[in-house]
Amino acid sequence: MQNDDFLEVIGAEVAADPQNLSLREDFVTLLLQHDVDRAAEELQAFEAHGADPARVKLLRARLMAVRMRGGGPSEAPRDTRTPPPAAPPAAPSERFPGRTSGPTGTTPAPIPAPSADDASGPGGGVGIGGSAGPADGQAPSQPGLWDAERPAVTLSDVAGLAEVKQHLDSTFLAPLRNPELAAAFGQTAGGSLLMYGPPGCGKTYIARAIAGDLGASFIHVTLADLLSKWIGDSEKAIRSVFHDARAASPCVIFFDEFDALGGRRSSGGGGSQSMRMIVTQLLEELDGVSSQNEGVYFLAATNRPWDIDPALRRPGRIDKTVLVLPPDTVARAAILQGDLAGKPADDVDVVAVAEATDGFSGADIAQVGKIALQQSMTASMSAGKIIPVTTQALLDAAAGITPSTTSWFDQVAPVIEYGVDDGTFDQLRAYRVQRGMR
Repeated sequence: MQNDDFLEVIGAEVAADPQNLSLREDFVTLLLQHDVDRAAEELQAFEAHGADPARVKLLRARLMAVRMRGGGPSEAPRDTRTPPPAAPPAAPSERFPGRTSGPTGTTPAPIPAPSADDASGPGGGVGIGGSAGPADGQAPSQPGLWDAERPAVTLSDVAGLAEVKQHLDSTFLAPLRNPELAAAFGQTAGGSLLMYGPPGCGKTYIARAIAGDLGASFIHVTLADLLSKWIGDSEKAIRSVFHDARAASPCVIFFDEFDALGGRRSSGGGGSQSMRMIVTQLLEELDGVSSQNEGVYFLAATNRPWDIDPALRRPGRIDKTVLVLPPDTVARAAILQGDLAGKPADDVDVVAVAEATDGFSGADIAQVGKIALQQSMTASMSAGKIIPVTTQALLDAAAGITPSTTSWFDQVAPVIEYGVDDGTFDQLRAYRVQRGMR
């Protein structure tokens, strides 16, 4: 009963401020734990009010996961509306590192449970990602299965991270910005890059900014887009990604959580055969066996580069890497400034808070702002008037958070000390020496 009362209080706040997308997203997340049917309804409302398509997509995947675990009915409400046009520009708080997901173009349809039309046999199922994968009867090479957007952001919109941007420019972007010079040396337009580092540090946002710098289309691929219960569907989805990218070239393909898709084929487990098939298909597409990849740029992000199959990392495939570290002071201040924009704040000193949050990821910084805002909202409800966020409230919130990057650096320490290093960890070694890490 207490949960029901709390849900009604939050529901009333959402009804009173229908355009508060952050509150709506929190409400959907809360409902996923208590009322799956209502969560599906609120998710549709979240989308209808102009939510970030990537956030909608992630929540849909979580909704399906809850239902697959028996958390609710097996079929989500179907949305028959015409998909909206391309997503609007990112909100101010999304224009800085730490936002690990951004707009991905048009909004995909809600995820239905397999129906008689799409569950008739292998190759006919819809993957967890909904409309992204090939459906029954569709050739995997049919164009239009993946929506490519044109990002408006560039690396100049990324606050701070000067070393990351400099490394990107010198190793990846500079040759691509000089196609005539590259052609003189027999180089074609295209390339591949692996970004690695602690979670929540803005790898996805940087990938979109790279596409913006290149003036290229952008296709964002997640694990949820490719997984399917049907054997062979994941490989067909990968083929369709590259086919559509070639058709939309110049185009950047961005694979998130790449270690989950390109993991070592030597790993055991029940899914090892399926993993081998997925990696083999990736190898074929990266090599351009069936088509030329000119004008196609392949970017991937991972928190665990040591788990990626070595065949994918050999020269000529994904042979360039960049370490995306926790945001520096400038970037942390920019994230806080963006998160507090348009909200009640009492002359907050974002620089002081940024200096007190050294080592925090972008996601950690966002959580600091979120906690302070929630506490101020609670205090405002009790006082019957607006209680703004203060510098001290942000500092107190930060003091209660352990940086999520700490566990990642602990995890990577034995890898770089005892593992085989092909140069991937050179930047990380230098960073650890600079920070006095063992």
